[in-house]
Amino acid sequence: MRVIRVGTRKSQLARIQTDSVMAMLKAFYPGLQFEIVAMSTTGDKILDTALSKIGEKSLFTKELEHALEKNEVDLVVHSLKDLPTVLPPGFTIGAVCKRENPYDAVVFHPKFVGKTLETLPEKSVVGTSSLRRAAQLQRKFPHLEFKSIRGNLNTRLRKLDELQEFSAIILAAAGLQRMGWQHRVGQILHPEECMYAVGQGALGVEVRASDQDMLDLVGVLHDPETLLRCIAERAFLRHLEGGCSVPVAVHTAMKDGQLYLTGGVWSLDGSDSMQETMQATIRVTAQHEDGPEDDPQLVGITARSIPREAQLAAENLGISLASLLLNKGAKNILDVARQLNDAH
Repeated sequence: MRVIRVGTRKSQLARIQTDSVMAMLKAFYPGLQFEIVAMSTTGDKILDTALSKIGEKSLFTKELEHALEKNEVDLVVHSLKDLPTVLPPGFTIGAVCKRENPYDAVVFHPKFVGKTLETLPEKSVVGTSSLRRAAQLQRKFPHLEFKSIRGNLNTRLRKLDELQEFSAIILAAAGLQRMGWQHRVGQILHPEECMYAVGQGALGVEVRASDQDMLDLVGVLHDPETLLRCIAERAFLRHLEGGCSVPVAVHTAMKDGQLYLTGGVWSLDGSDSMQETMQATIRVTAQHEDGPEDDPQLVGITARSIPREAQLAAENLGISLASLLLNKGAKNILDVARQLNDAH
C-alpha cells in the first residue's frame, strides 16, 4: 500500500487542520495510507517578537518547504494566509480547500464576558499579533489599546485567562471553530469593523511543482468558489506588495456569477486608510482541460480542474483593485507603515 507523507506544524490547530485534509483525501482514496510528519517552524520558535518585526516572509512555511524539497514529505498542509503570494521556485499550492468562516473573532477575559469591543472600559488592552487587526480596530474603537500577543491558540487563550493584562484578544474565527472553542467567541467582527486577511479561513496544500502525481492527487480538494476568491485576494496583495509588515485586508463574495472584492490599506494607527470595491464576471461552468502551459501557476496556485479563464478573471480583479488603490496614493500609506514598523 502506498504511503503518502504529510508535513505539518506541531501545534494542535495545525494537526487538526492536517487531519481534516487527510480525512478528505482518505475519502477519495481509500486505498492509500497517510503518515504525519510534524515539525517546528521559525514562527513557532520566535515567540517574543511581533510577527511583523521578524521580517521573514515564510515564517511558518520554510522548514516545511525544506522537507518537501528534500523529499522527506509529499505534501504540506498550511493555513492559506501563512503562504506568501510568491512561493519559492519549485513549489506550488495544489489545493485550496473549502473556506470556513473567514472573519475575526473576539474572545473576552472571563470578567468581561457579555461585553463587546464597544462596551469595554476605557483604556482596556486588547491583544492581537496582527497589524491588520490593530490598525482597523484602533480606528473603529479609539478608547481601546492594542498590544501584541504571540503564541499558538492554546498559549494566547492561557495568557488572556491567567494574566490580568488583556481584557480581550482577537483571533481568526476559523481556528477557534476547528479547535472546538466556539463557546469562547464573544463577538464576530464583520467587514465594516474589521476586514480579514488574504486567504483567511482556507487551507492550502503545498506540493512540489514538478510532482504531477501529487498535483493530480490533491487537486480533487479544490473548492472552486474558495479558489477564485483567494486568487483575487492573493493577486491584490501581491500587486500591492503587502505582507505581514503592513496592514492590508480584504473581503470577497461570489454572487450570481459575479466576484466582488473589497480591499483596503491602513496606516499603522489606522488614522489613514483607503478602501475600494470592484467586481468581475466569472464563469465557472465551462469545464475544459487546458493544454499543458509553461507556467500553470497563478499567485502560487495550480488548479488544472478549474477553467483557466475564470482563474485569470479572478487574478485580474485583484490586480485591478490594487492598481486603483495605488493610483489613489495607497503606496504612500504602505511605505510609511513599513518604515514605522521597521523603526520600532
